[in-house]
Amino acid sequence: MVIVLLGVAVLLTCSLQNGIILLVMAFLISPYGLPMAAIWLLGKVQDLKFTIQDLVYG
Repeated sequence: MVIVLLGVAVLLTCSLQNGIILLVMAFLISPYGLPMAAIWLLGKVQDLKFTIQDLVYG
């Protein structure tokens, strides 16, 4: 939350580019950023595993 507030403050006062960078960083460390991407990737890897098992074992 602190990074979001800092990102909005920088966005409004200083630099557009730095503000956007801070907001993206805040999103990535939030529960919806990298953790959700890791869960999605794990699901895709498991789908691939089950597809390979179906092809091999019938």
